[in-house]
Amino acid sequence: MNIAIVEDDNAAAAVISGFIDRYAKENGADLVKTRYPNADSFLADSDKLYAVVLFDVKMPGTSGMDAAFELRKRDKSASVLFITSMTQLAQKGYEVDAVGYLVKPVKYYDFALKFKKAISVYTLNERRNVTITVPGGMCRVSMDKLMYVEIVNHRLRYHLVDDVIEMSGSLSKVEEELAGYGLLRCNSCYLVNPAFIRSVRGADLHIGDEVLRISRPKRQKFMEQLTDWFGGGSV
Repeated sequence: MNIAIVEDDNAAAAVISGFIDRYAKENGADLVKTRYPNADSFLADSDKLYAVVLFDVKMPGTSGMDAAFELRKRDKSASVLFITSMTQLAQKGYEVDAVGYLVKPVKYYDFALKFKKAISVYTLNERRNVTITVPGGMCRVSMDKLMYVEIVNHRLRYHLVDDVIEMSGSLSKVEEELAGYGLLRCNSCYLVNPAFIRSVRGADLHIGDEVLRISRPKRQKFMEQLTDWFGGGSV
């Protein structure tokens, strides 16, 4: 697993690096570290994917918190840990799905506890991750956050629980690429994740906070597939 340390202080980065080495040895984990001296250099290295990213919150230039928001635009699956002396930032961390905070000076016991959680969260989601092409690059998303995909005027919209990603493309192509994840067609415009369906009332499909239309030609097959899924299938 690739681990990123985004920390401007050399001594603090060395401590975290040493903790990662100790954790890897104690747990038999194969962890590859990359240290970035600031958030901008991390964001510039956009081609590399990480299992865990540790951000120092307060750094010159782009802050660790702002960098985490930028990371989430291209990677919804990496586990994020913040290193900070300001515990009051917890609420903002929820907005980027942070796994937790390490309060300076960081102690190994606290690090190991939260780092183990970060690894576990990533491992749990890894098999559910898909990478999609977006304008200017790629974005990694978890199927556990993808509610549905729609197409409007030849533009695809991936509706996640916390974001909407838009690009050009074909819904049929998306259906082919995600065939192994159990998404269902309720309409020529929609490909839905049954895990997020709250109810079906007539031709209305309630998914998340949205109401989608079930087309007449696709209704029978869709309802059969949905019944199979609720009967014990999985997405």
